Amino acid sequence: MNKRFQTYILGNSCAPLSTLAGGGLLIIASSRVAFALVACAALLWVYGFTVLSAFVAKPILPKRGIRVILLFLSSLIGSLFLLVLWLMSPLLALGSAFIILLCPVYCMGSELFTHLDSQTLEEALLKTLLDAALLGLLIIAFALIREPLGFMSLSVPVREGPGMLELFKEKDSTSLFPIRLLSSAGGGLLLLGYGVALFRQLRKPSIQKEL
Repeated sequence: MNKRFQTYILGNSCAPLSTLAGGGLLIIASSRVAFALVACAALLWVYGFTVLSAFVAKPILPKRGIRVILLFLSSLIGSLFLLVLWLMSPLLALGSAFIILLCPVYCMGSELFTHLDSQTLEEALLKTLLDAALLGLLIIAFALIREPLGFMSLSVPVREGPGMLELFKEKDSTSLFPIRLLSSAGGGLLLLGYGVALFRQLRKPSIQKEL
């Protein structure tokens, strides 16, 4: 498993900016599968094009303040993704705008962008896309749990109408309130907490062997 995934999300030490942005993005985007798919695409877009732009502009980038420049650059790239999504499906873009705007913040919290000088373009691109894909897949996995149990539906993004299509919808559902709570932000935090606790419990034997 990716070392950054274990350290930032499930480990003992973390980078505060990355954990805060990644945790918020995870909870917000995993409320619906359609939003989770948009978040995954936005992460790959922002990570990939930020790395490409940084390598192209490397000769003219100053040594001091490069993190600020990359933050503005990633924000611009995220805005371009939002513009493309708006042209394809305005209502879906409106509903997922905040999710997309969080992606550059999480991108800049990545340690991968502090070592661009010591990497080739292929290495940096592969590592950053893997980093984005890990969070994107985690968001989709949470959405596949939260939406069917919380909303009794499963949505996918589409261009027509409201921007998402519900593949099935239980209108007269009598599910228990604790299950429906998963659709809220509090339910997402509870699910994240149980998931992290379970992962750490499963990791204990491997950690003891390493020691």
